[in-house]
Amino acid sequence: MAGTITSDQAESVEVRRAEPLIVTQDVELLDDLLRLCAAAGARPEVHHTVPDERAVWDNAPLVLVGDDAAASCRGATRRRGVLLVGRDQDDPGVWRRAVDIGADCVLRLPDAETWLVDRIADVVEGVGRPALTVGVLGGRGGAGASTLACALAVSAAHLGHRTMLVDADPLGGGLDVLLGAERADGLRWPDFAASQGRVAGAALEESLPSLRGLRVLSWDRGDAVVVPPEAMRSVLAAARRRGGAVVVDLPRRIDEATAEALGQVDVGLLVVPGELRAVAAAKRVASAARMVLGDLRVVARGPYSAGVDEGWIARVLGLPLAGELPREPRLLESLDEGLVPGGSASGPLGRFCGAFWERALVGEAVS
Repeated sequence: MAGTITSDQAESVEVRRAEPLIVTQDVELLDDLLRLCAAAGARPEVHHTVPDERAVWDNAPLVLVGDDAAASCRGATRRRGVLLVGRDQDDPGVWRRAVDIGADCVLRLPDAETWLVDRIADVVEGVGRPALTVGVLGGRGGAGASTLACALAVSAAHLGHRTMLVDADPLGGGLDVLLGAERADGLRWPDFAASQGRVAGAALEESLPSLRGLRVLSWDRGDAVVVPPEAMRSVLAAARRRGGAVVVDLPRRIDEATAEALGQVDVGLLVVPGELRAVAAAKRVASAARMVLGDLRVVARGPYSAGVDEGWIARVLGLPLAGELPREPRLLESLDEGLVPGGSASGPLGRFCGAFWERALVGEAVS
């Protein structure tokens, strides 16, 4: 007798068909497959034999057939995306059973678990255009990189784009504080410190604090100040798979975790105040960042000391000029009043960020 497992019986048929199908009567194998589906953010439909409704088999994006159920699947429609899964490493008849049901490949657990989680996540999340990922670095301490990162994220969300803001600077004080959301429910970086391999993009997005139309991954108020490189790689890859825009606030010190983040950044913005010492410091930051990041650009910020302007800063650093960050005299007062950077689309910072995204998110070069 066939049974079905879903997390919401009221879901539409169209929604259920976007999830994998599992066919097995082996309880232990089913437990393993359900665990792997959960790791990939999938809610599979489960049957003990080929479903009576042909469309369930035909339309599932991925079909996981247990060794025990292969014989019952011989008459099912031949299609792509059928995987034969079992545990017996020495079964010589497994390939014949795979041919009988037209399986794409044979998987043996636990050896194939990582590969299978990736495959499940691929079909659940789909293969869309990855998020445009913008990394923001300060040329020196206090340059305003975190403020610009927040403003860019708020602006992208205002423009209707799916947006995630990632605080990759453990010593920066927390972007959730800057956004006035330090008490918002959701996971923080320490919750992801052990992440390795694939992180499901949908699960990541749903687990983070949501505010002002965007998702924020920041730090808690604990003492943890380290993100393992593997966790940074996994989390940012998951964020990028959701599409839209990802903004990463980066530390000036390029350690292994920061290098992993830079490796997934499409455009880097280096915020440089108009001072000689700031330019000298920014040159060292730029030199380290460019070892990983191919597209690094300058955002100059006034006021400027004598003989310094935005063009001079870009020439000295040998980087393209992304723009001049406008002065916003009441910015600090606005933050104290609970307003967020870039919250006003008509303000100087909001206009700067809006113009940036209008160019960047339609596929044009950022200038």
